[in-house]
Amino acid sequence: MSTRHIVAGTRLGPVTLVARGGTIAGLYFRHHVRRPPQEAFGPEVTDSTDALLNEAVRQLGDYLAGRRRQFGLPLAAEGDAFQHAVWDIVKAVQCGDTTTYGRIAEQVGDRRLAQRVGRAVGANPLCIFVPCHRVVGADGSLTGYAGGLKRKQALLEIEEPSAARAGRLF
Repeated sequence: MSTRHIVAGTRLGPVTLVARGGTIAGLYFRHHVRRPPQEAFGPEVTDSTDALLNEAVRQLGDYLAGRRRQFGLPLAAEGDAFQHAVWDIVKAVQCGDTTTYGRIAEQVGDRRLAQRVGRAVGANPLCIFVPCHRVVGADGSLTGYAGGLKRKQALLEIEEPSAARAGRLF
């Protein structure tokens, strides 16, 4: 059984985790903008029968509960060379920090590539594990997230440093 999936209930709603062989290849919300067709996920398994997916569910639950700041899972996203370059930069953004599409474009070689960077970020099949929610607009605004802006805001709030949280007026 190479490709398989599990659906996990989370505080952000149901999440489909997809494994291919010994790697995690996808994390999708029910109404994910670029969600592949269901048949691409392979058969559904239970956490008691798949150690890798069970561990992914556990780590995701710990992260959403504020007990984990990074993941220790073997990841394998399908994408082209440019997308992988962008996703590698996104993976390096630390929990509690953000970056912008423009900064990532500069890191891949040309600030004028910001829109292309945005498309690559939006095509990330491993949202949360490859933390594309940490990419914001140039003015700090919440822009685009395949799982929806409410989820993006919730994820950023989970990661918000306690000192910043204490200083908020809302």
